[in-house]
Amino acid sequence: MPLLFSPADPHALYLATNVLFKTTSDGQQWEIVSPDLSRETPDVPASIGLFRTSDSTQRARRGVIYALGLSSLDAKIIWAGTDDGLVHMSSDGGVHWKNVTPPALTAWSKLAGIEAGHFDSRTAYLAVNRIRLDDMHPHIYRTHDGGATWKEIVGGLPVNGPVNAVREDPVRRGLLLAGTERAVFCSFDDGAGWLPLRLNMPATSIRDLVIHDNDVIAGTHGRSFWVLDDISPLRQWQESFLQEGMHLFRTATAYRVRWNLNTDTPLPPEEPAGENPPDGAVIDYYLHHAAKRVSLEIRDGSGNRVRRYSSSDPPDTVNERELRIPLYWLRPFQALGSSAGNHRFVWDLHYAPPEGVPRSYPIAATVHNTAPVPRGPWVEPGLYSLNLDADGKQTTQALEIKIDPRVKVSPALLQHQFELSMKSYKALGRIHEVITQIRTLRDQIQSRSGQVSDAGVKDSLSYLDKKLNALEGGGVAEDVDVMYFSLEDTRTIKQTLSALQTKLLYSMTLVQSAEAEPTVSQTEAVIEEEQVARGLVDWWEKFKQSGFLEINKNLRRLGLKPLQVER
Repeated sequence: MPLLFSPADPHALYLATNVLFKTTSDGQQWEIVSPDLSRETPDVPASIGLFRTSDSTQRARRGVIYALGLSSLDAKIIWAGTDDGLVHMSSDGGVHWKNVTPPALTAWSKLAGIEAGHFDSRTAYLAVNRIRLDDMHPHIYRTHDGGATWKEIVGGLPVNGPVNAVREDPVRRGLLLAGTERAVFCSFDDGAGWLPLRLNMPATSIRDLVIHDNDVIAGTHGRSFWVLDDISPLRQWQESFLQEGMHLFRTATAYRVRWNLNTDTPLPPEEPAGENPPDGAVIDYYLHHAAKRVSLEIRDGSGNRVRRYSSSDPPDTVNERELRIPLYWLRPFQALGSSAGNHRFVWDLHYAPPEGVPRSYPIAATVHNTAPVPRGPWVEPGLYSLNLDADGKQTTQALEIKIDPRVKVSPALLQHQFELSMKSYKALGRIHEVITQIRTLRDQIQSRSGQVSDAGVKDSLSYLDKKLNALEGGGVAEDVDVMYFSLEDTRTIKQTLSALQTKLLYSMTLVQSAEAEPTVSQTEAVIEEEQVARGLVDWWEKFKQSGFLEINKNLRRLGLKPLQVER
């Protein structure tokens, strides 16, 4: 029972029974804009078998308008198909109607769907289902002359797949989608040939298809709604890509959307729930041959590298006992594909996670799709470049990132938030480098201590080890307050690296927690922590040069390798 708004006149709403109704007053008043368009003598097909009687052949018309095709180019063009095999077209908004039924259609042929052309007002596509006639073949018809002539376009479709829906992409001319009793198919040549588009969709009856922006929504009989996110690759595909060897598709605009705001206990995994869309930029590329190594670099408008991925990136290692949660909650590891064919990769629009910070999984969980935290800061809205490298062959595409359109914030606010977050983020990176060097130095100290018999040298090594342990955070802050000073004055800083790391991470997370102006206290905290971090790093650089010269002199005297730290 079609109920459709006209895409060319949003005030016109149509309702179909055996006649067509129209309202332009929000349903306050309706007018009939067609005669009865069903078959006057319905006939009874042979497929009825023993139930065919003389009474049944004499019954009055019983058909209804089962499908409507409303033109997006001309509000007066209306296509109507019935469930008893008739197609009519009006080019004057329903004042006059013309029977344009394809000659091959007989009674009991059901017009399951009609698509008015998006590029030509005289084009239309018909999806015809003839299951009631024991005809399980697919039937799709196309006209380019207003219904004067029709051509059946089913090449490549399975012979046992009746068609329920056909759609023309409003962006790429000639790109068609069809829903059959088993799967979805696509055509790049206006229906001359069809290819399967099943992917991971189960075999089920596809009753309708809708193309919404860059996505395809399929309404099924028995398996709910399915969505194919971002059909940009279909819109851009060319046979020439086969000769290019590789191709990076133009990426659709990505939106910075906070993906999961359920911060409480998650729904149990057995609770029926839909799947969220990808949380980031959907990046598609094609490789004609398998590659040994594939890498992807994302750079900002100034050419600075924001993120890098590689097909050789190691997967996250997780210990279920340490996590104490079932592994089915976790998002599977995603690597850049290097095999021949099409590949899809999702960038989460964040900088890389801060180094040296243990990763965990939040209570805001989604079964099979919980991403670890913390993440790096959000990137700013703007233009970015994607650089794909496959065994040395490179290609580039632009990517535009926009803020969630529901969020009303100024660019200046977002920039302040970003700059403040990056202060904490970069300070975290510097502190991690110092901690790594301290641990390397302590490993050397432990090794030398086992080789030294001189009690004085052994005591010096032990004292240095305790100082380094306290500096990192293994002891109390007072143990290290004589070792370094702030840059601004000579007051003692009682701060361990681990404690500062925790504070920097907390500040970054807090600033990133909402699209809102950072508070005065947040801003002051980040600035103070960044200054302390700078002071610690500067002290450490000086300490590496002179802090254990005497120890190294004694180690050389004993014929042992001196302590060394990367500078």
